[in-house]
Amino acid sequence: MEKQDLKQEQKKVIAPSETEEQAEEKKRLRRLQMMMNMVMQTIAQDRSLSIDEASQMIADSRKAALVMFPGKELAYDLIWRPRFQRLMRERFRIM
Repeated sequence: MEKQDLKQEQKKVIAPSETEEQAEEKKRLRRLQMMMNMVMQTIAQDRSLSIDEASQMIADSRKAALVMFPGKELAYDLIWRPRFQRLMRERFRIM
């Protein structure tokens, strides 16, 4: 019975740390989504923003995203790059 109790206690210790890690990742993901949405809204709505400034904002957002999620360049390129490209084409009428 003692071995069984010990195993149950170990499971209790391991499980919270996994959920804490998952919660932290969800928190970073929400921050990333909010940041990207703010960048996209700023580019779309601020008519005084130049194409160079918008491009710099996108580059800075990519750097910040990769700091939050190191090694996820491919994910960024698949998810966010097409959205920013489409936005830049629409906003600045570029091909």
